[in-house]
Amino acid sequence: MAAYLIVDVDDLLRHFQGRSINVDMQELAVGLRGSAALAAGLASADRLKTIAVADWQQHIHQGTIDMQYIFKAAGYDTFDMPHRDSLADALIIHYFSYDPEPVDELILATTSRDLLPVIRRVKTTRNARIRMWGSEDVLQGTEFENDVVFQPLETLLGLQTKNVAVYIDFENIAISLNEQGFMVNLDHLIDRFVTQAKAHGQLVKMAAYAPWGQRGTLPPLVDSSGREVADEAPSRLAMANIDPVFNLPGKNSADIRIARDVITDVGHSDGADVYILASGDRDFNDVLNTLLQRNRTVIVWGVRGSTSRMLEKNSSLNIEYIDDFTNLQTHQSLSLLDFEEETTESFTPSQWTSVIVQFDRLTDELGVDTVSTRQLVEKLQDVGAVVNRPRGEDLVSQAISLGILKPQSTNGHVSLNGNHPIVDKTRVITDRIVRRVENTLNVRGWEYVNYGFLLKGLAMDRELDRPGCNLDDQWRSHWIDSLVREQLLERQLVPHRHNPDDLVPVIKLCSDVTVSDSMPASTVEDNDDEPTEDWTGITLVELEDHDEDTADMVRRIVVSIEQFTSFRNFAWCPLGSLHRRLRAFDTGMSFQRAVEYLVANDTAAVDEYRNPQSEYATKGISINATTNIASKVLEERDTFVAMLIELYEHNQLISAQTIANLNLDHDWDLELWFSIMETENVLNMLPGRPGQYSLFRTHHTVTIVAGDNEN
Repeated sequence: MAAYLIVDVDDLLRHFQGRSINVDMQELAVGLRGSAALAAGLASADRLKTIAVADWQQHIHQGTIDMQYIFKAAGYDTFDMPHRDSLADALIIHYFSYDPEPVDELILATTSRDLLPVIRRVKTTRNARIRMWGSEDVLQGTEFENDVVFQPLETLLGLQTKNVAVYIDFENIAISLNEQGFMVNLDHLIDRFVTQAKAHGQLVKMAAYAPWGQRGTLPPLVDSSGREVADEAPSRLAMANIDPVFNLPGKNSADIRIARDVITDVGHSDGADVYILASGDRDFNDVLNTLLQRNRTVIVWGVRGSTSRMLEKNSSLNIEYIDDFTNLQTHQSLSLLDFEEETTESFTPSQWTSVIVQFDRLTDELGVDTVSTRQLVEKLQDVGAVVNRPRGEDLVSQAISLGILKPQSTNGHVSLNGNHPIVDKTRVITDRIVRRVENTLNVRGWEYVNYGFLLKGLAMDRELDRPGCNLDDQWRSHWIDSLVREQLLERQLVPHRHNPDDLVPVIKLCSDVTVSDSMPASTVEDNDDEPTEDWTGITLVELEDHDEDTADMVRRIVVSIEQFTSFRNFAWCPLGSLHRRLRAFDTGMSFQRAVEYLVANDTAAVDEYRNPQSEYATKGISINATTNIASKVLEERDTFVAMLIELYEHNQLISAQTIANLNLDHDWDLELWFSIMETENVLNMLPGRPGQYSLFRTHHTVTIVAGDNEN
């Protein structure tokens, strides 16, 4: 009976070390040989042909133990194989080519597929048994999956793995990955975190710390299909046996909670042998040193470019970079088309915001188109975007690799790639926010802009209607806060006008900032939409020739206020409610400009009014229906409603065509007036019949125009 045991020494040692298993090599050699003889049913291990294959020279250099001698003394034939690519061929030629006796028992001790060709090519008896002993079943998905018996080597030999505890500062890791240009794929991270942790031993604890549920505190978390899954993150982690631990937003909150849990756990008698901390924060250095003093194995998972130099220089720590054992998609791997078509991901501020904003400010200050990388790094340091020069140099280097910055010469000068989608969106967002703050301060003569007022204004800015932009108040708040950090805007707390004990946040421009600071000169040419002119005395017809959007908004405002005040018998309409009602039709600044036009021509008045439903006054707007502007708009409204009534009474369909047939002498903007009638609930579109409407005959305005008895 021919029985063989082939031990892949190099592969076994690599897996034992990766799983933090301490193995006595002599016990391993003797144990493998004895277990193989028993499995083959041999009376003596001497009847078993045992082969230990390795690159023996590398083990001589790695330590004082003569690994080859240990296996020889245990009865093995030691086969030297420095090149693994021809491992199977060498074994076949040396041991099996000239052996006339077929093999009855073949045992391969390995967790590598490099020895699988031996199974295919060795000559075996009809009832031969082939086994593979290893740490992982590499037979899955191969032709030998059902024919070869796999057995876990650690179980056979009674080897004890080390217990592993993992503490993930998820906020730190997610932000670091995002800053380095990676898409934070939550599903992929969970899978790789678990796999990498198990490579070090038996998982006894795994926890992820973050301000879960606090939108805006984490970068976008997506699944493998690119869908935003931030709200589902805790449940997805829990399903993978990772405990989602909530902490308040901010670095210190997570640091304190993790440090407390680590120190508590290591003090237990059954504490882990291996502690993995996923964070690049230098504040954990003391905690890690405490673990080392207690003879624990300490591993740090960090992100390249975002891991503290103090941790990287600590020779007692094992540093594993997350970007090495994951396969996360980078912004660089995304085509520009894919980026533009991405609608599921929110375009939020990142470290590239600092690079772009500060580059534009620097070139504006110097009056140039290019700057040296040294100047840009110093600018980033000045505003606190990077903590030191090396971090700034890394950031600029990554921006070049992503195509955000373009090298212009061999002396280190760079320019900004205005066609890059990240640059384009960042510039537009920055410009619109800074422009709106400056415009509000200049036009209204205020010292500051109320934070909530600014959020509402940005919500109506149609220039921000791009994929991933202007999604909600959280998104807008995120960008405002970013521009505060970039020192374009200044945030202050001032006493509330009704309750001085309460402080409310307000926004101002930094003293050295103008609109031209926030954007390059080529993008600030559309200044003609800023309401800086005097509206007094301009007729509605003249306004229409000058600014059609504002003229249309004037008509909407007059009609909406008149309907509200006449129906409720009020003297004024809440300005905020009017804003929300007409928000869908506001193109940039048209609502604000229309209100200013009406006020300048004494057609409207904006004031603080006593609100019967609140103890505080409410900002409202009233209309003077006797002025030429208001009376003309309301006359047009009544004429249009009268035509609707005529069609209704003659049982005719209401559409743009039937209205045009009634009054061919008047140049009606039918799209505008149908829209106004829909907004004011006078008309309702017929379901499934686009362009056709039904009249709300008992509507307050309709009954007045029709001359019905108001009772």
